[in-house]
Amino acid sequence: MPLHTGNIIADKSYDYANRIVKAYKFLKFKQKEYIMSKQLLRSGTAVRALVGEAEFAQSTNDFISKNSIALKEANESVYWLHLLHDNEYIDDSSFDSIINDAKEIVAILVSIIKKSKEQKQSSSKERKLMKKEKSLN
Repeated sequence: MPLHTGNIIADKSYDYANRIVKAYKFLKFKQKEYIMSKQLLRSGTAVRALVGEAEFAQSTNDFISKNSIALKEANESVYWLHLLHDNEYIDDSSFDSIINDAKEIVAILVSIIKKSKEQKQSSSKERKLMKKEKSLN
């Protein structure tokens, strides 16, 4: 049964992880490629694991950190996909499909991180303003 939660990044990264596992099996057993495919497997499946950790972050900083690491892993998987495609282990249509998923995940993670940092900064400014107002009274 799929692990879908209704959380867009969690669901998309889970589906992506499943595609990566299938790609790994194809690369290993059909294409006989063992090194780059293992790197792709590691980085591509790590994204959902890190997104899951971020869901239960202990703080805003922890949330941002986990999603930032997920972003790095997603970006690394983009690299491996390009390298595998450029060396003719992945055909054009398969590459075009999976790279679009990867880029979409990267874009969503960038947005989450950016918004979280903005909210954190805004919240910090509000606390400082409240402290200043209290000290004036």
